[in-house]
Amino acid sequence: MIWGTVISTLGGLAKDYFKGKVEEQKIKQEVKLEKLRTDADWEARMADASATSWKDEWFTILLSMPILFVTYGVAMDDMTVIERVHIAFEVLAGLPEWFQYLLYTAVLASFGIKGVNKLINK
Repeated sequence: MIWGTVISTLGGLAKDYFKGKVEEQKIKQEVKLEKLRTDADWEARMADASATSWKDEWFTILLSMPILFVTYGVAMDDMTVIERVHIAFEVLAGLPEWFQYLLYTAVLASFGIKGVNKLINK
Protein backbone atom coordinates (compact mmCIF):
# COMPACT_ATOMS: atom_id res chain seq x y z
CA MET A 1 0.00 0.00 0.00
CA ILE A 2 2.75 2.44 0.91
CA TRP A 3 4.60 1.50 -2.28
CA GLY A 4 1.54 2.36 -4.30
CA THR A 5 1.43 5.82 -2.71
CA VAL A 6 5.16 6.38 -3.30
CA ILE A 7 4.92 5.28 -6.93
CA SER A 8 1.80 7.37 -7.44
CA THR A 9 3.52 10.42 -5.92
CA LEU A 10 6.68 9.91 -8.00
CA GLY A 11 4.56 9.39 -11.10
CA GLY A 12 2.73 12.65 -10.42
CA LEU A 13 6.01 14.50 -9.90
CA ALA A 14 7.45 13.09 -13.13
CA LYS A 15 4.27 14.00 -14.99
CA ASP A 16 4.40 17.57 -13.63
CA TYR A 17 8.10 17.84 -14.48
CA PHE A 18 7.60 16.77 -18.09
CA LYS A 19 4.50 18.93 -18.42
CA GLY A 20 6.59 21.90 -17.23
CA LYS A 21 9.33 21.05 -19.76
CA VAL A 22 6.79 20.91 -22.58
CA GLU A 23 5.38 24.28 -21.54
CA GLU A 24 8.90 25.73 -21.36
CA GLN A 25 9.63 24.52 -24.90
CA LYS A 26 6.35 25.99 -26.14
CA ILE A 27 7.21 29.36 -24.61
CA LYS A 28 10.70 29.30 -26.14
CA GLN A 29 9.18 28.48 -29.54
CA GLU A 30 6.65 31.31 -29.21
CA VAL A 31 9.45 33.76 -28.35
CA LYS A 32 11.42 32.65 -31.42
CA LEU A 33 8.36 33.01 -33.66
CA GLU A 34 7.60 36.47 -32.27
CA LYS A 35 11.19 37.54 -32.93
CA LEU A 36 10.91 36.31 -36.52
CA ARG A 37 7.64 38.22 -36.96
CA THR A 38 9.17 41.36 -35.47
CA ASP A 39 12.23 41.09 -37.72
CA ALA A 40 10.07 40.57 -40.81
CA ASP A 41 7.90 43.53 -39.84
CA TRP A 42 10.97 45.73 -39.35
CA GLU A 43 12.42 44.68 -42.69
CA ALA A 44 9.13 45.45 -44.45
CA ARG A 45 9.01 48.90 -42.86
CA MET A 46 12.61 49.60 -43.84
CA ALA A 47 11.91 48.49 -47.40
CA ASP A 48 8.93 50.84 -47.58
CA ALA A 49 10.96 53.71 -46.12
CA SER A 50 13.82 53.06 -48.56
CA ALA A 51 11.58 53.22 -51.61
CA THR A 52 12.02 56.98 -51.96
CA SER A 53 15.38 57.31 -50.20
CA TRP A 54 18.69 58.19 -51.84
CA LYS A 55 20.64 56.83 -48.89
CA ASP A 56 21.56 53.54 -50.59
CA GLU A 57 22.58 55.28 -53.79
CA TRP A 58 24.60 57.84 -51.84
CA PHE A 59 26.62 55.15 -50.07
CA THR A 60 27.07 53.20 -53.31
CA ILE A 61 28.45 56.29 -55.06
CA LEU A 62 30.61 57.18 -52.07
CA LEU A 63 32.05 53.67 -51.81
CA SER A 64 32.69 53.54 -55.57
CA MET A 65 34.68 56.78 -55.69
CA PRO A 66 38.05 55.32 -54.61
CA ILE A 67 37.71 52.62 -57.28
CA LEU A 68 36.96 55.26 -59.91
CA PHE A 69 39.86 57.46 -58.79
CA VAL A 70 42.35 54.57 -58.80
CA THR A 71 41.11 53.41 -62.20
CA TYR A 72 41.50 56.96 -63.54
CA GLY A 73 45.01 57.22 -62.02
CA VAL A 74 46.13 53.98 -63.66
CA ALA A 75 44.46 54.71 -67.01
CA MET A 76 45.84 58.26 -67.23
CA ASP A 77 49.19 57.40 -65.61
CA ASP A 78 48.49 59.96 -62.89
CA MET A 79 49.97 58.47 -59.73
CA THR A 80 49.17 61.59 -57.71
CA VAL A 81 45.51 60.61 -57.73
CA ILE A 82 46.37 57.17 -56.35
CA GLU A 83 48.62 58.74 -53.71
CA ARG A 84 45.75 61.01 -52.65
CA VAL A 85 43.45 58.02 -52.32
CA HIS A 86 46.03 56.35 -50.05
CA ILE A 87 46.30 59.54 -47.97
CA ALA A 88 42.51 59.75 -47.70
CA PHE A 89 42.33 56.18 -46.39
CA GLU A 90 45.11 56.86 -43.89
CA VAL A 91 43.17 59.88 -42.61
CA LEU A 92 39.95 57.84 -42.39
CA ALA A 93 41.79 55.09 -40.50
CA GLY A 94 42.89 57.70 -37.98
CA LEU A 95 39.34 58.70 -37.10
CA PRO A 96 38.10 57.73 -33.63
CA GLU A 97 36.79 54.18 -33.31
CA TRP A 98 33.34 55.37 -32.24
CA PHE A 99 33.01 57.32 -35.50
CA GLN A 100 34.16 54.33 -37.55
CA TYR A 101 31.53 52.17 -35.82
CA LEU A 102 28.86 54.77 -36.57
CA LEU A 103 29.92 54.73 -40.21
CA TYR A 104 29.86 50.91 -40.33
CA THR A 105 26.41 50.89 -38.76
CA ALA A 106 25.04 53.51 -41.16
CA VAL A 107 26.35 51.70 -44.24
CA LEU A 108 25.20 48.27 -43.08
CA ALA A 109 21.77 49.57 -42.10
CA SER A 110 21.46 51.36 -45.43
CA PHE A 111 21.95 48.11 -47.30
CA GLY A 112 19.80 46.17 -44.83
CA ILE A 113 22.62 44.01 -43.56
CA LYS A 114 22.10 42.66 -40.07
CA GLY A 115 24.73 41.65 -37.61
CA VAL A 116 26.49 44.92 -36.93
CA ASN A 117 27.22 43.66 -33.42
CA LYS A 118 29.15 40.72 -34.90
CA LEU A 119 31.34 43.11 -36.87
CA ILE A 120 31.98 45.39 -33.91
CA ASN A 121 32.62 42.56 -31.40
CA LYS A 122 35.23 40.90 -33.62
